[in-house]
Amino acid sequence: MSDYLVKALAFNGQVRAYAVDTTETVGEAQRRHASWPTASAALGRTMTAGVMMGAMMKGNEKITLKIEGNGEAGPILVDSDANGNVRGYITRPQTHFDLNKQGKLDVRRAVGTEGMLTVVKDLGLRENFSGQTPIVSGELGEDFTYYFAVSEQVPSSVGVGVLVNPDNTILAAGGFIVQLLPNTDDAVIKILEERITTMEPISKLIERGLTPEQILVYILGEENVKFLETMPVQFECKCSKERFGNAIISLGRQEIQEMIDEDHGAEAQCHFCNEKYQFSEEELEQLKQEA
Repeated sequence: MSDYLVKALAFNGQVRAYAVDTTETVGEAQRRHASWPTASAALGRTMTAGVMMGAMMKGNEKITLKIEGNGEAGPILVDSDANGNVRGYITRPQTHFDLNKQGKLDVRRAVGTEGMLTVVKDLGLRENFSGQTPIVSGELGEDFTYYFAVSEQVPSSVGVGVLVNPDNTILAAGGFIVQLLPNTDDAVIKILEERITTMEPISKLIERGLTPEQILVYILGEENVKFLETMPVQFECKCSKERFGNAIISLGRQEIQEMIDEDHGAEAQCHFCNEKYQFSEEELEQLKQEA
């Protein structure tokens, strides 16, 4: 079944919740970047958080997440929108370590425990909204939980997880975000704390075949949850030859002439999807005229 996200309210509108299966989406990113397991888990967790945070947006609004830690995998960048489209890359995709003491992929070592998490929201206004918080664990779920509490003042619990097959492909990926709305009852908070701290890892629930709806029922209780809408989720990159052509034009006539004289053409590659675009001498001459 294709990836999708579900939005819900719970406990008579006191709680807002999202859950998503991103197995195919993260699998597409893994394939495009040929990433190794620990890097795949770090990128997949960030993309999963990104697609849920994108679902909080409206219309043509977009969101960018940047993880800049002191770990060996380097910065992670993820773009998503309000329509379930997400793309992402990790600077060093061939990063992998032995499992940690808990027998899990050592995402913390790949990401690092010092650095910053930055969220940029493009709301279609003149200036973008930007929020930034320090990395507090490097496991990413806790880091996004901290971001919501500090930067957006919304008490939240964020769970994101990725399981990787022995051949480096993605076995299961997904996540949830549960947020308390103003004046949530203490009794509701207590129930949620107990359920979330004792639940199975989200990636294991996805592996067992639970749907996003079943995940929210598992966390919130069937009698408490009201589903609002579902949304398909997919890896999608907005790159194109035209966009790269415009970028070449912006370099100016002299630099384009150097490409023609020295390389007799040009190749551009997208960071996010690894697609390559070739420009012949004739095409560069045309771009030079436009510059």
